Amino acid sequence: MTSPIIQESHNRFSRFSILEEEAFYIFDIILIAFVAIIVIMSFFVQESWFGVALAVPSILGLIPVAVSSVKSLLKKRLSVDLLASIALIFSLVSHEWRSAAFITLMLAFSRVFEHITEMRAKKTIQSLMKYHVERVRLRVNDAVKEVHISEVKPGDEVIVEDGDRMPVDGIVVSGQADVDESSLTGESELVQKKPGDKVFTSTYNDAGSLIVRTEKVGKDTTLSKIVSLVEEASRGKNEAERAADRFTQWYIVLSLLASVAMFSLGLSSREILAILLVVCADDIAVAIPLAFTAAITLAAKRGVVVKGSSVLEQLSRVKFILTDKTGTLTRGKPKIVDVRSYSDSLTKEEVSRRFVIGASESNHAVSKAIIEYGRENGFKSHTPEEFEEVPGQGISYKHEGQQLFLGRLSFMEQKKCHIPEQIKKDIVIEKDSGRGVVCLAIDGKVAGLMSYHDELRPHASAIIAETHALGVKEWHMLTGDNEHAAAEVAKKLGIMHYHANLTPEGKVEFIAKFEKEHSGKKAGHGAVAYIGDGVNDAASLALADVSIAMGGIGADAAIEASDVTIMKDKLDRLPEVMRISDKVITIMKQSFWIWAITNTIGLALVTFGVIGPAGAATYNFLTDFIPIANALRAGRGKRNPQR
Repeated sequence: MTSPIIQESHNRFSRFSILEEEAFYIFDIILIAFVAIIVIMSFFVQESWFGVALAVPSILGLIPVAVSSVKSLLKKRLSVDLLASIALIFSLVSHEWRSAAFITLMLAFSRVFEHITEMRAKKTIQSLMKYHVERVRLRVNDAVKEVHISEVKPGDEVIVEDGDRMPVDGIVVSGQADVDESSLTGESELVQKKPGDKVFTSTYNDAGSLIVRTEKVGKDTTLSKIVSLVEEASRGKNEAERAADRFTQWYIVLSLLASVAMFSLGLSSREILAILLVVCADDIAVAIPLAFTAAITLAAKRGVVVKGSSVLEQLSRVKFILTDKTGTLTRGKPKIVDVRSYSDSLTKEEVSRRFVIGASESNHAVSKAIIEYGRENGFKSHTPEEFEEVPGQGISYKHEGQQLFLGRLSFMEQKKCHIPEQIKKDIVIEKDSGRGVVCLAIDGKVAGLMSYHDELRPHASAIIAETHALGVKEWHMLTGDNEHAAAEVAKKLGIMHYHANLTPEGKVEFIAKFEKEHSGKKAGHGAVAYIGDGVNDAASLALADVSIAMGGIGADAAIEASDVTIMKDKLDRLPEVMRISDKVITIMKQSFWIWAITNTIGLALVTFGVIGPAGAATYNFLTDFIPIANALRAGRGKRNPQR
């Protein structure tokens, strides 16, 4: 545990850093205002003291740039601040006061924009953290006790009244409420919460009263994980940004060598200064990170967590999407539609009770559907004996001395259960109709079936068509369904490629092979994305170029295993985040073109004597705003109408 003294020192250091940052920001604002006023006055009133008036703030403005240049050199790196420092010193020595003033303005504005960039990156985080709850009401036996949030532990029961924010991640144990989860999901519609449902830190209890059993608190909550991811994503660099850094290094070296060459060829110091003033812009160094940070922040506002700018870059290259069916293309909430008994001694109701007992300790989606079916029909359940679950296959358990198996037909065959031919025929009919089947075996003989169906997500086919319009060539649906049922679903969704009868292991093998054959920059190839629920698909998510987890709210495995986590169970967020990635890549390319064109024009104006040092500094100052303003567009976007 962190020492209170160390923690207090860390807090003081953090407060000092924030104050220092704010002080420099205010200093730059004052510097900009002062220099701007003096420059404007110098054009209308001829006074000798204007030179001194402009020199003093220019020298002050040189200090942070020179310090930054030295720090970069000590790290064996060249920064654009080095060129700017040389140009500023050159201007001051040459008594080019207006040139020095415009360089000072350019550098101060650059630092202001960097500050704004950081503030934009933190804005989403601050908007989440403002929901942090300090005081919490606990139910202790029959009493209510108010404590600080730091005293709450897993297992504690928290009271959340109408109008309160959820202070913890937990499970509702009593009460009902309509909860606004937009702080995490970007979705404004209210979600009804009842006993057994999960609730999350920062979400808002719009109406109702709940008692919540704490599961996670503090840094372990979903909110804290999202905050950490957004912070890390804003700091990370993609290949394009790293390439821009490498380009900057060469650009600085070439600029310095060119200046020396021009001096040796007899160019005047005034001409060399004008050229330096044109090429010393650092707009690209600010614009590129700003664009990606703005895009990541926009995605977070839409309820999509993107793990860094490199993921956005990969998303823009996606040509193939592999997807699980259940929970991705379907709602992921199966509903029991039929129960059959094949036992001479057990009625349909008695078979149903045994299904419910076996499912009671499982978190599988079909098990939850069985439990819900039992609740609706008034079947009481209890904990089974010697419970064991085989993921993706079935459950072994005992009840009243009998050995029972619940699961797929293949699981029954694996356990060497007797399966009459009539049951096999019924299973084929159900599966060909697009329904799933779960079997129940008692003492080595299949005694019952439950049929269920899972609805397709609304507008799923239209969403898939949208991704094709965004450049996706192929969708591949991976499912454990039989060939006939898989074909029916694929046809309804407009998916040309489907792969049936796949076990969880089979999906992993298919994705690994597909990734090897289709990923890359060869003709016809591109990035491969996989969409899953992030819990049962962790291995599959790890294999793809871009892994996308659906409905990741509260699912640690989803947040940790995926590159993109769609917090709300909304498939339409996929084309939305793809459009964000395409936009930021386009903006990045535009920024490079803007930089190249403005520099070329500036150098031409200097070469033909149209502008001197003061004009070059003014030109540089004004054109710096173009790529930066362009980069800010990455954070603007209209939300699609709710489907």
